[in-house]
Amino acid sequence: MIELSASEASRSFSAVLDEAENGETIAVTRNGKRVALITPAPHTNGVAVCAVFHRWAGKLDVDDRFAENVAKVRETASAELDSDPWHD
Repeated sequence: MIELSASEASRSFSAVLDEAENGETIAVTRNGKRVALITPAPHTNGVAVCAVFHRWAGKLDVDDRFAENVAKVRETASAELDSDPWHD
């Protein structure tokens, strides 16, 4: 874990984001006390979740309510939801 003062983090914010993007967690301090953590964003994988539901389709012996819930999730799960709206 990298530890930077708020001033250091501010001056090199682009580099701080690069470190987070590469998996590093950065602790930001003020007057020697930790005040924030900058961590890598979690990765989602809507495609993988949809694949699991498709593999399970028709193979599980479950009650009707569970099957309805799975069907609702399958309707809303989409690979399009897996995209980052801030990244072109």
